Amino acid sequence: MKYLGQASLAALMLAAACTAPQDTASAPDAAASTPETLAETTPAKAAPPAPAGRVALFGDLHVHTGQSFDAFISSVRATPDDAYRFAKGEKITTDGGYDVQLNGPLDFLAVTDHGEYMGIMPAMATPGTALSQTAFAKTVFGPDAENPAQSFQNVGLTIVSGDEIEEIYDRDVIDSAWQRAIYAAERHYEPGKFTTFAGYEFTAMTPVLESEIPAAANLHRNVIFRGEAPARLFSTLDSPNPEDLWSWMDAQRTGGRDVMSIPHNSNASNGEMFASETYEGGELTADYAVTRMRNEPVIEITQIKGTSEVHPSLSPNDEWANFELYETFIGSAAKSSPHIGDYARNALARGLGLADTKGFNPFKFGFIGSSDTHIGAGPFIEEKFWGKFPVDGADPAARHSIPPDGAMTWDATEAEASIPADGVMVPNMRRLLAARQYSASGLAGVWADENTREAIFDAIRRKETFGTSGPRMKARMFASFDYDEAILSDPELVASAYEAGVPQGSMLSGTGTAPKILAWAMRDPDSYPLQRLQVVKVWTDADGTAHEAVYDAACSGGTLPDPDTHRCPDNGASVNLSDCSTDDATGVGEMKALWTDPDFDAARRSAYYVRVLENPSCRWSSWDAARNGTPPNPDMPSTIQERAWTSPVWYNPEG
Repeated sequence: MKYLGQASLAALMLAAACTAPQDTASAPDAAASTPETLAETTPAKAAPPAPAGRVALFGDLHVHTGQSFDAFISSVRATPDDAYRFAKGEKITTDGGYDVQLNGPLDFLAVTDHGEYMGIMPAMATPGTALSQTAFAKTVFGPDAENPAQSFQNVGLTIVSGDEIEEIYDRDVIDSAWQRAIYAAERHYEPGKFTTFAGYEFTAMTPVLESEIPAAANLHRNVIFRGEAPARLFSTLDSPNPEDLWSWMDAQRTGGRDVMSIPHNSNASNGEMFASETYEGGELTADYAVTRMRNEPVIEITQIKGTSEVHPSLSPNDEWANFELYETFIGSAAKSSPHIGDYARNALARGLGLADTKGFNPFKFGFIGSSDTHIGAGPFIEEKFWGKFPVDGADPAARHSIPPDGAMTWDATEAEASIPADGVMVPNMRRLLAARQYSASGLAGVWADENTREAIFDAIRRKETFGTSGPRMKARMFASFDYDEAILSDPELVASAYEAGVPQGSMLSGTGTAPKILAWAMRDPDSYPLQRLQVVKVWTDADGTAHEAVYDAACSGGTLPDPDTHRCPDNGASVNLSDCSTDDATGVGEMKALWTDPDFDAARRSAYYVRVLENPSCRWSSWDAARNGTPPNPDMPSTIQERAWTSPVWYNPEG
């Protein structure tokens, strides 16, 4: 394993600094300059936009194409250009032979193919290339392929170990694929209309030693550049340690290239994504916390492989915690178990506890969503769900939403995928076992000054973000000690909220009787009405014990939450599973509330975020069943309550 030590990292940082773009313009002659001439030559800076003018923009920062090794081996040939065309609203034809198109264009997108072996598989499959002549290529492609599934598995194992397959690890090919990805982002960038980012995935994984069959914990990150990107990316084959990635990213900033990484699928991390120790088992420090937050301001709370907000076994008093759970390790048949280090809500609490006991918080992150599509086209819409790989969307039977072999019932007909004795997951087996867990999710939401790289990136860095499970509902949150009820009817509500408080992603300072949370959500016109608006609170006792609570802040139908249970009455929303029709009269298009913490302790740290829920509707699997005239698969949820989550606001008694 090639582990980069401190000396190597220092060299990387120095190299980045030395190759930074230099300003070759000569400095003005100080003796000859006068205030008048300086005034003439120095352009006046434009006033920054007023924050009240920020708009909600929706995008996807986690998209794979055929340049990713696992997508290509699963018959994906889509290009970054295809992904950008799809995001801009064009219809594209997938490698499964079916057309996909969004209801409307997205505002921004990043293609994030795996940095490890980027472009290697397409080169291996191209006759006449040097890679196509390797012994490894002949085991994967062509009529004489000996064992393509095992060869694919061997590629995946090197990502866990950090030791590349030297025969096919051609850095020139990887660099060329990376440059093409950068050029594609540049070609499709339309400032003010559609924003693109250069990005890739850092696919870190660690072995799960306690598993009886092979499994690896997920520590994946998507690396997103604000503007210029370097000629060479940093992958797990440089070092599988995410802390080394952060050092490389710090070096990029020294070279003038701002960048962030976004963790995803913490729900499959075996407790390691938000662990209480470093990657190598060391003690967390204040420097670690500052470094992590500088490099990872937000996390991906939802995507096609499930939602990482919360798990019912860790949050038994949250009736909505059982939402789009993904409960196997990625690429394995092994069942995962929920850990405190896997889920965002528990990580927020762990961070507060570390702030109490150690004086620093490495888990002060915001929320976004994204898709993790591997066909260049995110499946955000339940009714149109097409899965993660080409075969998923080609046939509902492949994703287990209709009975196999033309049966009309599920009685003793469902064919469970057999698991190999060694537990090795080849691509087709992985699909069979994972397809039923896939979600039609998710999207990143930002409150940005405008639709440009700079504005969107800066919104993410300040955590003025939200994630949704697919619909384009808008979610907003402000906090203050000074708001009063009049703000809800203020014609300048947003300006007043900024002036007297702080938005999502911020720290609330000052004192008062209790924080007041301004929670606000607007429905997606192409989705379902809103049912309830909630405030989720996390806090710690003096001894560091973590607590959480969910409060309904606003209810549809004009009713109020019960003051004792903090729950809205049932609004009577229902779903007809035979045709997926719903009663839209029971929900609303907009919800707004000023919520005051009824259990506030000014001496204790706390974090708050807003969660908004739609009325129940058919899950994608039930849409498939309804179209097929069969009952929903009894092993899958039949309905779903789509939702959005704002980034938190933190309260610190020390100011």
